[in-house]
Amino acid sequence: MSEQNEFPAVVDPWLVVAFEGWNDAAEAATDVVDHLIDWWDAELVAELDPDDYYDFQVNRPYIGRDDETGERTITWPTTRVFVARPVGSDRDVLLVRGIEPNMRWLAYCDELLALADRFAVRGIVTLGALLADTPHTRPIPVTGTTSDPAMAERLHVEESQYEGPTGINGVFAVASADSGVPTVSLWAAVPHYVAQSPSPKATLALLGYLEDVLEISLPLGDLRELSRAWERGVEELASSDEEIAAYVESLEEARDTSDLPEASGDAIAREFERYLKRRSNDTDT
Repeated sequence: MSEQNEFPAVVDPWLVVAFEGWNDAAEAATDVVDHLIDWWDAELVAELDPDDYYDFQVNRPYIGRDDETGERTITWPTTRVFVARPVGSDRDVLLVRGIEPNMRWLAYCDELLALADRFAVRGIVTLGALLADTPHTRPIPVTGTTSDPAMAERLHVEESQYEGPTGINGVFAVASADSGVPTVSLWAAVPHYVAQSPSPKATLALLGYLEDVLEISLPLGDLRELSRAWERGVEELASSDEEIAAYVESLEEARDTSDLPEASGDAIAREFERYLKRRSNDTDT
């Protein structure tokens, strides 16, 4: 791992990680990390050696020009680590933005966990997104899982019961939990018939649940407006095709008759608490 500078001191940090690829439908998960990096003006502190984990015929480097010098540069596919210091928070956040590695997954996880140990992180959150039979007109479902009893009680989530093929998210989450670090996995369900990126509604949904985990108010920027515009655009496309419109209607009926956590009293209370926190922060600033 190469360090950009000496590792900075951090306060009570959590580590939030998202990976491009199989775990990132519509890039909803990596867009969360990108959004927070930009909003918090996070500092790049380290990056993994791409030679160790990537096949450059699968993930090719990008050649371009430096904006300041005009010199030709190569940007290599890798995993980068940022430190963010949210304004008004007594907690720092490490943001890891990576690409699912092509090889040596165990070593890859060990290197990230060594970094987490170096910064003495108090918890880890993995973000993912998958394609699902869910309508774009309803709240995006987000599933949270953890193997940590204290986290399960605080967040009202359960241990994952999934069995089957997994990506780097699953491997890293298990490795993190095995290392003794409390770990939470959040997955957004993106409507499969609008799988192209971006999906601001899914990104917004993940941010809401991440806020509960970190217990700090997260900046939303213009994601609410982008989410509404995205939904209107999808609605226009769906309504122009009778078969798609009928399919969406069937998804809506199935969703509305199911036992939705989004309609529960706990979910409404959590959303109201988020609103009050943001209102308080806006008043303070």
